[in-house]
Amino acid sequence: MWLQAALLGLTFLTLVSQLQAEDQASLRHANDAAGRCQYTFTVPSPQESGCSGRAETEGVLSRLTSLEALVSRLIARREMGADVEVGFQEGFSQLTGERNQLRQDKDRLKRQVQDLQARVRELSQETDGLRQSCKKTNTSADLRSHQELSGDRGHGFSNGAYQEMKAEVTEVPASRLLPGGNVSGCGEVLSVGDPVLHRKADGITGKYGVWLQDPEPRGTQYTNKTVWRIDTVGKDVRQLFAYEDMDQFSRGFPMKVFVLPEPVESTGATMYRGSLYYQRKRSRTLIRYDVASESLASRRDLPHAGFHGQYPYSWGGYTDIDLAVDERALWAIYSTSKAKGSIVLSQLDPESLEVKKSWETNIRKNTAANAFMACGRLYTVASYTAANTTLNHVYDTATRASRAISVPFKNQYGYNSMVDYNHQQRKLFAWDNFHMVTYHLRLAN
Repeated sequence: MWLQAALLGLTFLTLVSQLQAEDQASLRHANDAAGRCQYTFTVPSPQESGCSGRAETEGVLSRLTSLEALVSRLIARREMGADVEVGFQEGFSQLTGERNQLRQDKDRLKRQVQDLQARVRELSQETDGLRQSCKKTNTSADLRSHQELSGDRGHGFSNGAYQEMKAEVTEVPASRLLPGGNVSGCGEVLSVGDPVLHRKADGITGKYGVWLQDPEPRGTQYTNKTVWRIDTVGKDVRQLFAYEDMDQFSRGFPMKVFVLPEPVESTGATMYRGSLYYQRKRSRTLIRYDVASESLASRRDLPHAGFHGQYPYSWGGYTDIDLAVDERALWAIYSTSKAKGSIVLSQLDPESLEVKKSWETNIRKNTAANAFMACGRLYTVASYTAANTTLNHVYDTATRASRAISVPFKNQYGYNSMVDYNHQQRKLFAWDNFHMVTYHLRLAN
């Protein structure tokens, strides 16, 4: 608007200058020397530099031109500023929207965390309730068992008397209840339950290892509730961890750490009658370590046994010699050059480690992912990685016959490196990719 006013002003000044130029024209008349009347008409010439009106007009035009240029620049700057302001407003609006969205996401995640914490508390309460229920169930079962053994059915017992009787019963090995170790219900495996998680290893040394409980403990210092664990990842494995019970094991609080006299080879160790039985690293030497005296009780080479990668299970790990315990004996599962890689079973003397009797099977050791003994029978696991695999072979030492079976077995965590049977609990203990789990077994009568 003010630019238009300036232009109108310029036009006005130009007209004024022209009018002023017209007003300066004049007409005169006078007699000349001859007495004649002479008329003179005078008009300022536009070419004369001395005409002040022309100079003023040019000055005004020059200033007006400069003014127009200045106005043009101001208008351009104003338009540019308007664009910048619009862009700034758009960016600010976008940032504000993103901030609001982040606040909403934060609030949503906070609610989810609160919900998860509440769920964890609920699960913890349910777990505690189940533990209490299991303790009550086991207490009732132990009491009934003692009543049947003692012939005192129907009699009431005080808590102190019951605890004494319970201790007496649990010290009697199941394999000695009937002559010849023929325990009732010690038939073939009918089913394997889903894995139950008890602990996850904390570091890389817990990738695979050994964990178990002694089915027939000796003495009172360590019982069948004591949990034993060895992490077998490392160059020189010598530590044996002891936990008071399963609860302390789950919490990760060992009551004692033993330093073994010789390093351990792989995951084939077992606990039996107060001793740890294991294979010495890079050898076929078997060692019995007495945990009560914390000393090496006996050692002996397993004749002709392959070791350190000659005849391992399919998962590897130098699992050439696997020691196992069941209702009937202490066993060694291995192979020899004579057996050409087929599994050989040897019954060992628990005191001296001498081989008492051997069986050669037709099951290739490197085709089995793992194996265990139960009721005098050898069972092999088909795969150590498949989530849903099977117990695929059974060999009966009583009949010296083997056959294919298909009992479902789960590797829930994808890398099962140890399977051991506890006949007192009728459970399998396994180490599956940092996870320590148990499986309930159902056996035929």
